Amino acid sequence: MTEPVCPVALTRDLIRCPTVTPQEGGALVLLENLLGGAGFDCVRVDRNGTPNLFARWGAKGHPRSFGFNGHTDVVPLGNPADWTRAPFGGELAEGRIWGRGACDMKSGVAAFAAAAVDFVRATPPDGAVILAITGDEEGPGHDGTIAILEWMATQGETMAACLVGEPTCPARMGEMIKIGRRGSLTAHVTAIGVQGHAAYPHRAKNPLPVLVAYLDALARHSLDQGSAHFDPSTLALTTIDVGNPASNVIPARAKATLNIRFNDLHSGASLSDWLRDHAAQHSAGSGVRLDLEISISGESFLTPPGPLVDLVAQAVEAECGIAPVLSTSGGTSDARFVKDHCPVVEFGLVGKSMHQVDEYAEIADIHRLKAVYTHILRQYFA
Repeated sequence: MTEPVCPVALTRDLIRCPTVTPQEGGALVLLENLLGGAGFDCVRVDRNGTPNLFARWGAKGHPRSFGFNGHTDVVPLGNPADWTRAPFGGELAEGRIWGRGACDMKSGVAAFAAAAVDFVRATPPDGAVILAITGDEEGPGHDGTIAILEWMATQGETMAACLVGEPTCPARMGEMIKIGRRGSLTAHVTAIGVQGHAAYPHRAKNPLPVLVAYLDALARHSLDQGSAHFDPSTLALTTIDVGNPASNVIPARAKATLNIRFNDLHSGASLSDWLRDHAAQHSAGSGVRLDLEISISGESFLTPPGPLVDLVAQAVEAECGIAPVLSTSGGTSDARFVKDHCPVVEFGLVGKSMHQVDEYAEIADIHRLKAVYTHILRQYFA
């Protein structure tokens, strides 16, 4: 009889693969060998140097197909001297596993890979189990999960539902499921005037007062009061730059950057129009031009309470002993891409240490996470 896959041992093996974006580091090779040995059809869907892995057990295009999504890439270490444990060592100590990616999110990938392998070996389901794993979630994201989903569309590969294994719990295992995410928009604003001598301001067109007034109006504005499943949208000014070393010179240009995290009362397009309209109003008659470059990294989305959310919530409560909160808080994740393919929710570990020095995950929580994922698979295919 085949031994169950230990999610902690697999997490340790994955941590030992140096996978700072976009390095593959051997992690996807390791997973491909594991999954292929369990009967999964595996395809590398690399694009533009980004490593990606698609694995399916069962028939292509089966209407009952449950998918997992996650990533093996990790953020940089920072100063290696600040680490008290080897960042790619996977050390087991104090009831924890230590190393870059232990929390975000090699443990999550290990847990759902282990659950999937053991499940199809023990109780081959009438349907398909799919794993979509990227090496580009912490980076630009253009050739990661997006590339896998686009490839799936050309190949007739489908998921009827998907769970993203990102860390979702603030402090206690099982306390939170993500059923949606806010959208994210970044605007780079350039105010263009006319340079001049500070002693003769009437001969110049100072871009700073116009830019500051524009930014102040945006910062003071309340975008909304929140919606049924989302907190109020937020706008944050993140930098204002002039780069003027001379106190007696009025600069010709000034720049600023702002970020908006928005709920389902807005779209990236509607907020872009709002920013540009206000820019036109503030620059009118001033002789100063406000140019905007806007990028939208993801729209807000919601998977409303229903069969998929209920399935995951029931599994979490059964295995963790706590009824999870249904949340849309936090930043963005690759769920923002998956939601265009099928219903998607997120559930994973406690995220306290992600991206930090001496990153770690609780060993007991990794075992519990595998149990949750196994529970979900059993109930989905029951």
